[in-house]
Amino acid sequence: MNNRMFNIGKIVNSHGIHGEVKIVRITDFEERFEPGNTVFAAGKNDHPIKLTIESHRHHKGFDLLKFQNYNNINDIEHLKGLNLKIEESQLTELEENEYYYHEIIGCDVYTLNGEEIGFVKEILSPGANDVWVVKQSHGKDILIPFIEEVVKEIHINKKKIIIEPMEGLLD
Repeated sequence: MNNRMFNIGKIVNSHGIHGEVKIVRITDFEERFEPGNTVFAAGKNDHPIKLTIESHRHHKGFDLLKFQNYNNINDIEHLKGLNLKIEESQLTELEENEYYYHEIIGCDVYTLNGEEIGFVKEILSPGANDVWVVKQSHGKDILIPFIEEVVKEIHINKKKIIIEPMEGLLD
């Protein structure tokens, strides 16, 4: 059975000589990195490597993880550049009006009056709220803040999002 897997970060480098790795995270869930949790390291076509988190700490804007049985820099060199993933069964139940990135990316975006704008191609997390990067059929990408004043409806099952653009957003 092929389990769907979801990215939660990327291993960008080693840290020190005792087997820690530096992670750029793409998850809001701090508990993903709790010691004892299982994660998988995988490239595009590799068989995922099952890893158990031994320790987690923050350092200069990055997450540092150490995995059980990976005790020095030589043990983790082959993990550099791989994505950190979890299985679908490890996804957390979300509150109402919360969504996973993979549910939003690929959705078509329309205005309240039915005008198609494009589709969500990526999500940025620069600060207080996420920003959705919308690819138009022609023209520059549009940045849409994920706030109530702009995003009016989300229909995950139809892959459709309806927004009320703020003044200047679509210029």
